[in-house]
Amino acid sequence: MSNQKYGKILLLGRPNVGKSTFINNLIGQKVAITSPKPQTTRFPIKALYEEPRGKIIFVDTPGIFGKTEDNLSKKINEQTIKILNEEVDLVIYMIDHTRRRDFEEARVLGFVRKIDKPKILVINKIDSEEKSYLPQYSFLEDEFPYVFKISGLNRTHLKPLIDKIFEILPDNRDEDIPKDLVYPVLNIDSKIFISELIREKIFLMMGEEIPYRTTVIVDEIAERKNGITYIKARILTTDNRYKKMIIGSGGRKIKEIGSYARKEIALAINKKVYLDLTVETDPHWQETYY
Repeated sequence: MSNQKYGKILLLGRPNVGKSTFINNLIGQKVAITSPKPQTTRFPIKALYEEPRGKIIFVDTPGIFGKTEDNLSKKINEQTIKILNEEVDLVIYMIDHTRRRDFEEARVLGFVRKIDKPKILVINKIDSEEKSYLPQYSFLEDEFPYVFKISGLNRTHLKPLIDKIFEILPDNRDEDIPKDLVYPVLNIDSKIFISELIREKIFLMMGEEIPYRTTVIVDEIAERKNGITYIKARILTTDNRYKKMIIGSGGRKIKEIGSYARKEIALAINKKVYLDLTVETDPHWQETYY
């Protein structure tokens, strides 16, 4: 049997450069939650891409934050730095040319430069109609041996990027490739995956500050005799006024969040789902759960 390629790729970039969308569209299943607000990904997500040429594990890091005022961001940054030092074969540094370069971007680049591995610069959102700040990034094209302009959202130019990745990754004999790789999600158990899907709906449907004051805890997943998957989950938020806003007048908002989340969970697990979703105030959830 011919040798296959196998390796781990670290994805680095500022929050919201489109790393999660890139992974989801490449793999064809939802493994990372996406929303237009930073701090969406709260822990590293490992996703497996598999094809005849071999297997790639993508490690999607929580976007590295510029300022870390709160405990949660500090912990996320610590996790990211830990991953940086894990064994990886290749680094993809992703930038969004529709945003100006700033100190946060400089910080991420500083991280990227510290890793002594082959690197690919990926300029994302090339089909965006928004104003481009590409000239601010042009100096990077001299620093990186490989540069790709892609759209993770529309899957534009993903093939040449994947071809280059397979070219760079080491050959492995079949016996060297871990046998317990599960497609497509490696390190997220179903409770975390479901809580992330619910949290994504809060991100998409609530105002600016609420998502950063909330988390979702899944307490129970049970298969009922009638073939329905029963899921009990709680949205925790830091203050009663946020709780009121999440519930909404006459319970309308929480019903809406629950309905969207239930449909997507049902689609992901291919089963009928009953979602029992409640909201609680817990000012200390950051210390308790992260």
